Amino acid sequence: MKLADGSLLGDPGRTPLSKDGVKWQRPRLTRQALMRCCLVKWILSSTAPQGSDSSDSELELSTVRHQPEGLDQLQAQTKFTKKELQSLYRGFKNECPTGLVDEDTFKLIYSQFFPQGDSTTYAHFLFNAFDADGNGAIRFEDFVVGLSILLRGTVHEKLKWAFNLYDINKDGYITKEEMLAIMKSIYDMMGRHTYPILREDAPLEHVERFFQKMDRNQDGVVTIDEFLETCQKDENIMSSMQLFENVI
Repeated sequence: MKLADGSLLGDPGRTPLSKDGVKWQRPRLTRQALMRCCLVKWILSSTAPQGSDSSDSELELSTVRHQPEGLDQLQAQTKFTKKELQSLYRGFKNECPTGLVDEDTFKLIYSQFFPQGDSTTYAHFLFNAFDADGNGAIRFEDFVVGLSILLRGTVHEKLKWAFNLYDINKDGYITKEEMLAIMKSIYDMMGRHTYPILREDAPLEHVERFFQKMDRNQDGVVTIDEFLETCQKDENIMSSMQLFENVI
């Protein structure tokens, strides 16, 4: 059984017993490990020295000779060093020689990291969040700018990125239906394979709690201002919002 980090999916302070009486171990899929980012681990896997554990690889690998155009500009736009950008680019080009990631490739990435769940829908939503211009492909530049926000951005920057993820139709508002679709896709990918087992109505309950706090004027939608203000003032929401970070 695949175990997931318990910040939202359970109480991380508990150590329940499994059916056979074996003490439940803290999941290997921890927040600390995942914040190194599934996407980073994927693109760096082809650049890691042979025989090394790519899951523990850091961004700082050997400098590569070939570097993308506008490296200095990307360094200014992101919080990655030049060496990190070179390493990311090397892995990106090895995995995607065309220089573009399409949605099918994105889905394949997540099927590898979450093999016991169905990651298809979540990968679709995440792909659209990275595909800023909506052309059906992600360039290296789009990729590293998004990663920089998710891995090293301020709380405000991360929340704006999260809002964009939840705003599926990009109309500037989050509806209950949109947030529920995202939450269900996350639970489908990893939540159904946690211990203790989650109830089927857990995503809906989570969304209902969010909206009670976020939808200040009770108009049925959440604006970016409502989202930012509520999240930054509520520790419980901030803790729960970390779930989406854990599956990037």
